[in-house]
Amino acid sequence: MAYQANPWMILPFGLLLAAMALGPLLFRPWWEKHYGKTVLALGAATVGYYLLVLPAGAGHAVVQAGRDYLGFIALVGSLFVVSGGLHISVKGEATPAANVLFLLAGALLANFLGTVGASLLLIRPWLRVNGRRAAAHHVIFFIFLVSNAGGCLAPLGNPPLFLGYLMGVPFWWVAEHCWPMWFFGVGCLLAVFYFLDCRHCRRALERGATAPLSETQPVNAAPPGVGAPAIKAELTFQTPRRWGVEGLGNLVFLAVILAAVFIARPLFLREGVMLAAAAVSWFTTRHAVHEANQFDFHPIIEVAVLFLGIFATMMPALDWLQSHARTALGANPSPALFYWGSGTVSSLLDNAPAYLSFFSVWLGAQGQPLGQPDQTARLLAGGHSEAALAALSVGAVFFGGCTYIGNGPNFMVKAIAERQGVPLPGFLGYIIKWTLPVMLPLLVMIWLIFFR
Repeated sequence: MAYQANPWMILPFGLLLAAMALGPLLFRPWWEKHYGKTVLALGAATVGYYLLVLPAGAGHAVVQAGRDYLGFIALVGSLFVVSGGLHISVKGEATPAANVLFLLAGALLANFLGTVGASLLLIRPWLRVNGRRAAAHHVIFFIFLVSNAGGCLAPLGNPPLFLGYLMGVPFWWVAEHCWPMWFFGVGCLLAVFYFLDCRHCRRALERGATAPLSETQPVNAAPPGVGAPAIKAELTFQTPRRWGVEGLGNLVFLAVILAAVFIARPLFLREGVMLAAAAVSWFTTRHAVHEANQFDFHPIIEVAVLFLGIFATMMPALDWLQSHARTALGANPSPALFYWGSGTVSSLLDNAPAYLSFFSVWLGAQGQPLGQPDQTARLLAGGHSEAALAALSVGAVFFGGCTYIGNGPNFMVKAIAERQGVPLPGFLGYIIKWTLPVMLPLLVMIWLIFFR
């Protein structure tokens, strides 16, 4: 690296995280009105430092961050639009057992559509099938399972694993070496969800909150005689008589977007194909389908603004990590260090660059440089340090569910669920109420069983 950013420049990133955590909690009206200005100001401070203070070589980091952001928002935004043109009708209200099967199916589907595609396709029918019973734990465990842990079996499942595939990790290597951790982690999360949903269902029955919904009731409307919870929007839920899918033509556009992920050259062709598919989907989908999904652009606008600030302000943190990770972890780091190191960074930074940084450390420990896929494949074929790479892969994927910003679809799911009236904890509340009591014990058990 031809330049060295001042560690103090990590402060804007810390301030942004603090603002996202405390703003909605302590001064919500001000935050909702001015969050965009706050995010852009912190991002501009970091970008200005890189362009105006650091040597000329630092501008490459800004350009790379811009490309990464464009790729991220093109993928997330195009999938958001296309999935909004698919209306999946679900029959009646789900039982805890049916909910478990739904989440398991979503976790498996994430390996084929990616966690972003599966999350945006399934979150609306998931909320509809739970109807009036939809609560915070339904959304949180959806994030845990469909938006993160579920996509640990294939390169298409999660952006970090796709980067590993591009760097030479064989396509089926992750499934072969990480399925025990996937099976254990997903199984534990489903068991905890089943217990919580059974308790929630009993309480709903006592309140009489599981009566069939009319076609014009709000999603979280309470039945007569029961105080209705405060919700943001009066959105409706229609109980269909059968399962069905409208807007099937959008499956073609979904396939186009997923295929475009593999386009590497020329520059920006991949993003152009994705955005073109989204545009055609938007103009060719019947208005009735968008209306049935309660579709609007507010969630993707919020995600675009917040992640613009995240991509800009996290540059000094990533630079520091790339410069010091190998020194901090030693010449031959253990699988536990890869697991906790990549996981902790992935929970606060975007998990794709975090994975890439630790992947370079893993290669360095084998005496190999980054950017030689054939040599990486030969290393793995010889069985070199497989446990460390498995720990890196699982850590980058599973820890992504620890915060709303740990993985791309997390915040999108939150925004859609809140738009449909489901009360959710804020950034800090998510960590305190769900990450620490649910995810952290699971992550510790995975470490003790597989990577200690």
